[in-house]
Amino acid sequence: MSEAARWYVVHTYSGYENKVATDIKKTVENRKLHDQFCEVMVPTETVTEIKDNKKREVERKIFPGYVLVKMVMTDESWYVVRNTRGVTGFVGPGSKPVPLTEEEVAKLGVEHKEFEVNFAVGDSVKVCDGYLEGFIGVVDEIDGQNGVVRVTVSMMGKDVPVELEIEQIEPLE
Repeated sequence: MSEAARWYVVHTYSGYENKVATDIKKTVENRKLHDQFCEVMVPTETVTEIKDNKKREVERKIFPGYVLVKMVMTDESWYVVRNTRGVTGFVGPGSKPVPLTEEEVAKLGVEHKEFEVNFAVGDSVKVCDGYLEGFIGVVDEIDGQNGVVRVTVSMMGKDVPVELEIEQIEPLE
């Protein structure tokens, strides 16, 4: 199912984003359409605001007036979204919804890919790609969400911490 599911951008009345997302989720639940809908989200970011010399964290919508929906496009799923109160339509030419490309999804950061690693902090690894290819180091930190590993390698007698992509290293046999 998730192979056919794509991300679509739904335009809403300003201020209705959370209500639209909640209503779509409720309709999916009530009509048992879990096989057609994967995810409904309103992308937000946490920003620090300073008001009256006081700092406070505020949740702010990244794309006001829009909701992102990962779904399988069928007549029924189109109907559910299109007829949700507060929805003005899908983003796309005319009435034809256009799914986001993989690059657009990656840039938006709406899908987090977890990387699987076959090494742990403290393990010795070999750099198999990039300018440090052939170097051996010790894993200090693994960031599985962003696919980055911090490794300490020995260069000219000094231990140097470097950040590498997970794909650039392999465990020592």
